[in-house]
Amino acid sequence: MPSKMTNYWDGIAVIWGKTPLQTLWRMHSDAVNMRLFARWLPTMTPVRLLKTDLFDEAYSDGLYPLLASRAKTVIGIDVAVLTLGAATARHPGLQAVGADVRLLPFVTGNFDVIVSNSTLDHFATQDDITRSIHELHRVLKKGGHLLITLDNLANPVIGLRNMLPFSLLSSLGLLPYYMGTSCRPQQLRRILQDVGFEILEVQAVMHCPRIFAVAIARILSKYAGAGTQKKFLRILMSFERLAVLPTRFLSGNFVAVKAMKIT
Repeated sequence: MPSKMTNYWDGIAVIWGKTPLQTLWRMHSDAVNMRLFARWLPTMTPVRLLKTDLFDEAYSDGLYPLLASRAKTVIGIDVAVLTLGAATARHPGLQAVGADVRLLPFVTGNFDVIVSNSTLDHFATQDDITRSIHELHRVLKKGGHLLITLDNLANPVIGLRNMLPFSLLSSLGLLPYYMGTSCRPQQLRRILQDVGFEILEVQAVMHCPRIFAVAIARILSKYAGAGTQKKFLRILMSFERLAVLPTRFLSGNFVAVKAMKIT
């Protein structure tokens, strides 16, 4: 029987499958993530790499082109059957498995690298996040790397958004799908260390004002030419210079951590 979560995300997949949404914004999101993970992926080619959801790969290029160039085998999971189908249709070399990150159908120590970009911040509780991290730790080999991003609650806008009812934000058209709880940078660091990871690097990424950027991107996707769209994407990427400032965790929309399994 499909779970309530599967039904919900399959419903979202139906909507996104009918009409391409946020195409210009997703190009920027992919570019930011590609730049981060290209730097963080191991220089030695990992044998098996796990990606913890396939929404990006289903409705944009996502990270798969990068991951496939840096790993011998890329396996992606998702709870939504329609998203799995869309992702594999777009990327035929991708191995896709229907699974919930809180209970992974893989043996212990199965992966060299795990990439989890904005997956665990769609759960309702902190316990779900911790449970998922325990599972990621279990299926990762000792010495393997976990590359993870979550919504950054240290950003005041993200913090305020998470305090407001999802139903209100959805009715106003500000959220296209459910956004769950998340973590502040120090909180995520503590959870990872408690589970058995060594923290190698912590960053804040995607520093543009996301609410306004998404709205502008939606308009430009419909009415602007290719030249204007490229200029807009360059402007958005220029905000990533804020990552070097002491205030980076106030401006970054996501907290990103590179960690290694040590126990």
